[in-house]
Amino acid sequence: MTDSTLTLARAGDEQAFRELTEPYRRELQLHCYRIVGSTQDAEDLVQETLLAAWRGLDGFAEQASIRTWLYRIATNRSLDALRASARRPQSQVTMTEPPPPTRLAESIWLEPYPDVLIEGIIDQRPGPEARYEQREAAALAFVAGLQHIPPQQRAVLVLRDVLSFRAAEVAEILNTSETAVNSLLRRARAGLEQRLPATARERAPLPNSARERELVGRFSIALEDGDVDAIVELLTDDAWVTMPPLPYEYQGTEAIARFLRDRAEHRGGPLRVIPTRANGQPAFGCYFPCPQTEIARAYGLLVLTLAGSRIAELTFFGDSSVFPHFGLPRTLRMPSR
Repeated sequence: MTDSTLTLARAGDEQAFRELTEPYRRELQLHCYRIVGSTQDAEDLVQETLLAAWRGLDGFAEQASIRTWLYRIATNRSLDALRASARRPQSQVTMTEPPPPTRLAESIWLEPYPDVLIEGIIDQRPGPEARYEQREAAALAFVAGLQHIPPQQRAVLVLRDVLSFRAAEVAEILNTSETAVNSLLRRARAGLEQRLPATARERAPLPNSARERELVGRFSIALEDGDVDAIVELLTDDAWVTMPPLPYEYQGTEAIARFLRDRAEHRGGPLRVIPTRANGQPAFGCYFPCPQTEIARAYGLLVLTLAGSRIAELTFFGDSSVFPHFGLPRTLRMPSR
């Protein structure tokens, strides 16, 4: 940032303002997503943040960087959004009665996040105070874990352990004391660690590696063939199926096989899929063929969590409203097979 650019922006030069703020747009959107768990809300919150920054630029005291100032606005806007529960629409996801689950989980609001929006961000080297790698901090398990801890703790943990802001900076962002920040951080770490998967699990293959492509390819073939046995062969013994915000969760190959067969029976046939990526993980846009037509309609988005040469979790999002964020169509014209 140069003094002249800031001066021009304060004088009403929109191009100068974009030069000041555009480098941070993507990371701000990912930050908002981590806090609120919604792709659409995160997009809206970044727009609100930039509008507030444009209107309040005269109040920017230059004691902190533009980046820190923007994070202050974005963080507080996100926390305000969580307090305003009426802002978030009720989920439209419904399901015919499934087989008995392994457990009923706490219902959380969570949407998948398109990789196209995090390219170049998750590859950044974390700062010296970071506790989590950028790729790990974009993963679905991490973001889901965040949704289970209180919003203020959530914000402190992301700012400190992911983005490497100093405790004094976080205190300034949240208008509180360093003592309060450190207390919130201790509680947030303890709460999140209870939610994250065991660290002993074998690491996932590198994104888009031959190893990942082979595993994902086998899974997609089995899914389109409706071959439950072939799908189960690709799972770890302790794999999970989850479906936020629905509370049903299934663990283990027997429970998952029973669930998959039950869903296929209710649908009346297998799915068609388009590969994509979400949260740094392989994913599929899933479509259900309409009987007696060559049209398949959006059914939901499925995200795979990999562990070594197996799949450790299938996370299904039944709200197809996220499809446009992934560049996925609402319908497919499919040749008969």
